[in-house]
Amino acid sequence: MTQTAIPDKESSQALGIHVDSLIRHFGAVKAVDGITFDAPAGAVTALIGPNGSGKTTLLLILAGLLAPDSGEASVAGLDVVHDARARGRIGWMPDVFGTWDALTCLEILTIFGQAYGMNKKHAVAKAAELLERSYLDEFASLPARVLSRGQKQRLGLARALVHDPDVLLLDEPASGLDPRSRVDLRDMLRSLAAEGKTVLVSSHVLSELEEVYDHAVFLSQGKTIDTGEPDGNEVRRGWRLEALDPASLRRFLDSADIPYKEGNRTGEVVVSLASYESAAELFKAAVLAGVALYSVAPTSGRLEETYLSLDEERK
Repeated sequence: MTQTAIPDKESSQALGIHVDSLIRHFGAVKAVDGITFDAPAGAVTALIGPNGSGKTTLLLILAGLLAPDSGEASVAGLDVVHDARARGRIGWMPDVFGTWDALTCLEILTIFGQAYGMNKKHAVAKAAELLERSYLDEFASLPARVLSRGQKQRLGLARALVHDPDVLLLDEPASGLDPRSRVDLRDMLRSLAAEGKTVLVSSHVLSELEEVYDHAVFLSQGKTIDTGEPDGNEVRRGWRLEALDPASLRRFLDSADIPYKEGNRTGEVVVSLASYESAAELFKAAVLAGVALYSVAPTSGRLEETYLSLDEERK
């Protein structure tokens, strides 16, 4: 996980996102049921939960597109419900970005720029800059209908950035992107956070978030069930081990009375360890015992391990 220098706690919270006891029900359905968290400026905060956990409803409220029943929500220090200025500080990217298919990519971004008060010359220049940053400059003069699903996602992110917002709300931004575009998206999000922007990104595909997030907020059944950065020492996780001599590795584990199971690849074994410290001790002991390890890797990322350890998802 890449770390980013961020402002001090007080200023970053004021410039970021603050949510306190937020509630929004649709009849008997408790879509958002008391969510509370802070997402600081200058960082990427991952919003994690299964389908139906309230992620999209929460993002719609933060974007000013849906009124909560009660609770507080602010972005960049502005109340999203009662202060109209808040919308101008937000860049919103829904999970599906609708386009005017007859207009060119340049025209679409220019129109959005003018809607945010830019003069046409400024809006055109900003649109061209964002198309280049999103690797869509070759499509600038082409109608949006020629774009693939992934290219439309990139256009949607460019649209969210056209007015240089302080806060970005991204709902499944990597949906439909190819591997190269996913890497580009990751790099762009890190760059935006380094510029001091608040980035809140929702996804249920945890591998997409693993290398980009600074903080994480976990949701389940409309509630906040864990906030902050997961601590790897609090979660048991699996480790894949491979040695030049697989038999010597198994003899070592047997002699140390460490349970293991066969991995997916020939010669690979998987052990479950309680912390990073216990993993380091095991690897050191194996090497000292003459086991020539050549591959050591966790079976999954920290977000996935933390998510799977949450009891709320089994209720």
